[in-house]
Amino acid sequence: MTIQQAPPLAYSRATVGKMEAAMALGSFAIGTGEFAIMGLMPDIASNLHLSEPQVGHAISAYALGVMVGAPALAILGAKLLRKHMLLWLMALYAIGNLATAFAPSFAGLVAFRFISGLPHGAYFGIAAVVASSMVATDQRAGAVARVMMGLTLAMLLGNPVATFLGQFFGWRAAFVLVGAIALCTIGLVWRYVPQRHDEVRSDPRKELQAFRLPQVWMALAIASIGFAGMFCVFSYLAPTMLQVTKVSPQWIPFGLAAFGVGGIIGNIAGGKLFDRVQFRAVGLVLVWSILVLSLFPFAASSPWGVLLGCGLVGTMIALAAPLQIRLMDIAHEAPSLAAASNHAAFNLANALGPWFGGMAITAGFGWTSTGYIGAATALVGLGIYLVARRMKGGH
Repeated sequence: MTIQQAPPLAYSRATVGKMEAAMALGSFAIGTGEFAIMGLMPDIASNLHLSEPQVGHAISAYALGVMVGAPALAILGAKLLRKHMLLWLMALYAIGNLATAFAPSFAGLVAFRFISGLPHGAYFGIAAVVASSMVATDQRAGAVARVMMGLTLAMLLGNPVATFLGQFFGWRAAFVLVGAIALCTIGLVWRYVPQRHDEVRSDPRKELQAFRLPQVWMALAIASIGFAGMFCVFSYLAPTMLQVTKVSPQWIPFGLAAFGVGGIIGNIAGGKLFDRVQFRAVGLVLVWSILVLSLFPFAASSPWGVLLGCGLVGTMIALAAPLQIRLMDIAHEAPSLAAASNHAAFNLANALGPWFGGMAITAGFGWTSTGYIGAATALVGLGIYLVARRMKGGH
């Protein structure tokens, strides 16, 4: 069963396109803000006199903010019009990132990264519900993928540009940039996202009841564990390129851009794959993830190899749209909370990945051990997927 759809012809294609572009800019801001710290990890560590694994705690703090904020804000904002909720969430994101830019200490950095993470999941969740309600049923994954295109463009353009600015003007400049993009998003969402007073408001009690379904928890488990491998590699990409590949810091933005190219390819492929084969798309992406993560340690030994490896690992983003629509279908009475919780699960992966990788690196297994650990988490995710397929309601 799927969520209730608005008539496909209620809005023109141009109107839908502008709406998707406005929300995609918010995705771009969030993607740049989330991943910029990874490209600037050596700079932040040097400036604040920390080790790279310690800076990883700030990454985990952001992920924890997403996990707390996604369900909490989705429930608290259930009675608001979705357009108004998008505006409030993006305002909070702007404030959190501008505060990060002026963090006086490591403790302040961690605190402001937590605050920045609070609106992340709820924004993506509500944007996914708005986008999918404007198109025909068999085009929903594609619509969600287009809104999330901002996230993959952030990997291709936003994160490398933020890293470049951070290297030359100090890491704080990157978060000023993110705050400015978030403020621009507020203006575009206000202008182009329709304000539908006839939309059905969510009932927080019904939204919570949908989480009694085992398949909801299985999908969230796949996201939080199966996706951790991408963050395990990506979080330590900058020091890996410096210590293993032996390239200069100027190569790091190119590694991030290669990751972004892979993300764009994966995002488009994931949406199309789900529209064609439905839930089976998740299993196929997980098998692919195991393969590319296992190859990354070998690719990291040469400059051109590491760029190819970054691109292949980036394609793992193909898992996002299929799991997003899967959750919205299962928890059809709680689309906003289900979609937001999907991003909470992905950011649990964002917390687990750096944690697992940091433990392996600290234990002396080397920077490239992140690829093998990531492959192991993707394998666990594949096991959860197979169990979900066998359970009642799996298909």
